Amino acid sequence: MIEIDYGLRRLTTGDGTAARRPTSAERHKAQREGRERTAREELRESVRRAVAGAPSTDEFFDRLAAAGLLIRKRLAPSGDLLGYKVALPDDRNKDGEPVFYSGSSWRPTCPCPVSANAGAGRRRRPPPSTVHGRISLHCRVTGPAFARRRAAAVAWQALLVIDHGDDGTAAAQIAATGEVLDALAKTSAAHTRAELRDVASAFERASRSHVKAVRGHDRALRQAARDLVHSGPVLSRGEDGASRAMLIDMAFFVVTAAAKWHARKHHGQQAAAARQAAEHLRAAYQAAAVQPMTVLSQRGRRLTPRVRQQQANLLHQMLPELADQIQAESGWPALAVTLEDTRKAGHDPVTLLTEATARRELRSAGSMSDVLVWRLRRSAHLPALPDDRNATALRATGTPRTRRPPRSRRPARQGTIPAVGADDHVLIT
Repeated sequence: MIEIDYGLRRLTTGDGTAARRPTSAERHKAQREGRERTAREELRESVRRAVAGAPSTDEFFDRLAAAGLLIRKRLAPSGDLLGYKVALPDDRNKDGEPVFYSGSSWRPTCPCPVSANAGAGRRRRPPPSTVHGRISLHCRVTGPAFARRRAAAVAWQALLVIDHGDDGTAAAQIAATGEVLDALAKTSAAHTRAELRDVASAFERASRSHVKAVRGHDRALRQAARDLVHSGPVLSRGEDGASRAMLIDMAFFVVTAAAKWHARKHHGQQAAAARQAAEHLRAAYQAAAVQPMTVLSQRGRRLTPRVRQQQANLLHQMLPELADQIQAESGWPALAVTLEDTRKAGHDPVTLLTEATARRELRSAGSMSDVLVWRLRRSAHLPALPDDRNATALRATGTPRTRRPPRSRRPARQGTIPAVGADDHVLIT
C-alpha cells in the first residue's frame, strides 16, 4: 500500500455517518474573526450539550435559548415540530443577518436530536414485560451523589448489553451513553470538567453508525442523564466526589466496551473515537479519585494486621493470578477496607468478589484495586465514602448508623432526591 511504502499515517475509513465538517469559507471566517472554532462547530457542541438529558423538546429549546443561541422552528399546520435552525447571535452574513444552521447540518443520522427523547419525561419506567434486570440502591444519599450512583448502576447494565446484546440494542446503549457523558461533563466539578468535556466531544463520533438503534432499550441511560442534569453540580469532596469517581470508573468500561463493539463491526472511526474518549476518562478518573481513594486507603491502613491478612487471604483465594499485582497497587488498602465493610454490612465478600470479577475483565484498568473498590461498594450498597466515625456501624443496608432526631423535629430538606428503598428499582429494558 502507498501509505506503507512512503511511511504515511494510515487513516481509518469513514462510513458517511460523521458530522459535516466546516467548509473552507467557514474556517477562514473564523480565523478573520479570531474564533478558535467555526460557528458550525460551536453550535454542534451547544446542541449536543442541550440534548443531554432533555425530557422534552420544550426543555431542549429552553436550554438552547439559555445558552444565547438564536432559534427558528419549522412547524407543521398541526403544530408538530418538523425541524429547527440555530445561529450564534454574533455570526452574521454580509447583509448583517444571522447565519442559521439546521439540525441536520451536524447530525446527519438524526436531524432532530430530541426525537429519541420524545415522551421520555412522561413515563419514567418501561412496561414490566420489557424488563431485563433490576437494580436496588439502599444507600441513603441525596442529590448529586444519588444521581451518580444510579447512573453507575445503569451503566453497568448497559455495559453487559453492549457485550452480549443484539446489534440494535447495543447501538442504542452506545448512543445514549453519549448523553450520560455530556450530562456528567456539564455537572462535574471544575478540576475534571475540561477533561470530561473532551470525553463527551470525542465519544460523539462513536455514538453514530449505520447500525440502527432500537429505541426504548436506552430509556434507563437517558433517564440517568436527566437525573444527572437535574441533580445539579457535584461537589469535589465527600460522598459527592466519591460517587463521581465511581461513575467515571464505570463510564471508562462502558466506553471501552463500545470501542470493542465498533472494532468488531469494522467501524474504524467510531472505534478510534471511543478509544480516545477512554484515554480522557483515565485522566479524569485520576483527578476525581485522589481524595476518596486517599480517605479509603487511610482507613485501610488502620485495619489490624489480622484483618488485613484475612482480606489478603481472600484475595489470593479468589484471584490467585492477580492477587500479588493488586496488593502491590496503591489502592490495595482501600480494597481491603472495602472488603471488611462488606462483611460488616452483612454481605458475603466471596460472593461479591466473584460477581465483581466474573462478568468483566480487570486488566484494562489502570488500577485493578480501584475498579474492585467501586464495584464492591456499588453492588453491596455501601456509601461510596463513609463517614469514618461511623464506618464500624454499617447496617446490612450499607447505611451508616447515625442518631436521627424525631421525625416531627426534622425540617424537610429541599432540592434533594429521596433515598431509594429496598423495593425501588431502576428498570433496564
